[in-house]
Amino acid sequence: MWTRLILLSMLVATGSMAADKPRARDLGVPFDGTTGPLNAITDIAGIEVGHTTLINGSGELRRGHGPVRTGVTAVLPRGKSNMDAVFAAWFSQNGNGEMTGTTWVEDSGQMWGPVMITNTHSVGVVRDAVIEWGVVKHARSLRIDTDDWWGLPVVGETWDGWLSDLNGFHVTKEHAFAALDSASAGAVDEGNVGGGTGMICYEFKGGIGTASRVIELDGQSYTVGVLVQANFGWRSQLTIAGAPIGREIPEDPAYAASSRQGIERDMGSIIAIVATDAPVLPHQLKRMAKRVSMGIARTGGVASDSSGDIFLAFSTSADIAGQKNGVATVGMLPNPWMTTLFEATVQATEESIVNALIAAETMRGINDRVVYALPHDRLQEALRKYNRLLP
Repeated sequence: MWTRLILLSMLVATGSMAADKPRARDLGVPFDGTTGPLNAITDIAGIEVGHTTLINGSGELRRGHGPVRTGVTAVLPRGKSNMDAVFAAWFSQNGNGEMTGTTWVEDSGQMWGPVMITNTHSVGVVRDAVIEWGVVKHARSLRIDTDDWWGLPVVGETWDGWLSDLNGFHVTKEHAFAALDSASAGAVDEGNVGGGTGMICYEFKGGIGTASRVIELDGQSYTVGVLVQANFGWRSQLTIAGAPIGREIPEDPAYAASSRQGIERDMGSIIAIVATDAPVLPHQLKRMAKRVSMGIARTGGVASDSSGDIFLAFSTSADIAGQKNGVATVGMLPNPWMTTLFEATVQATEESIVNALIAAETMRGINDRVVYALPHDRLQEALRKYNRLLP
């Protein structure tokens, strides 16, 4: 028990004002590639991120009464004031999960409005809240004709039932509204926040993480940003900067007290949102979304049978993605250049997962189950052992 237990009672809505706590690079973890100024998905102009975090109660599970360790995260591709479409695509590496709205994304190559992430049993209420938020709360500012407007919001989920009263349905539409309304540009809160509040990653405390990469193609700079809700893997798999961190820190894995053993101990999932300002079309975005799997694999993930590994990618480049009349003219990077974007996606995904682990804090949940945070000093010790710690 190397980390102080943390028990809070709160409902917090936050935008992208990150807490003053270290990230992976601050601890000397080495990564490939060049980051943007914030090393976050918000390095792409216009993107805003908001969270609502629900932490309440302690002790024995009393369904409908808690304890509660959950929330909602909102990613708005063009910010709160613009629901215009972006080119988009999605990919399911393993389908034991949910992301609504993706059949139309697949068919049209476009997405309107925000991407939301929450817990498994709150997808419906969050989906409905996005429609109400657009039609009822912000129709005028978003130039929505409420007489015939319809929407197919994109909402992803991962399971937080190890720590939270999953079947208590504690997330409400007001919580989704708060995440949307608080969304902002700038540094992004990570760890036990928003949809990531009750999540577990490699049997350490997990949650929200983000990172970015800046690339140059033909003299033009572009940015690729990734945001993950990390809730997957078992301890022995965890690899950071090529070092077997999970095997070096085997103590107190989250699910050790359960009857589940071996492959059944991977009880979670990962949602990844990939964004870029590069001029790429839907088929190219799908190719980028597929590369998320390779970033996950760098940290040790194998897309287990019980895991929902679902990824969405979008580009903010084309302002006319949702054009209804006339002939639209769009730019497109040549396919041979896509390798650089693939590499950026892999790198940013890997770092996002590690950032989620670094930012997360020890949490006690239902029935006094405890999930310990990845101890920073032990991580540095292990990286030093394998000559992977930066000076």
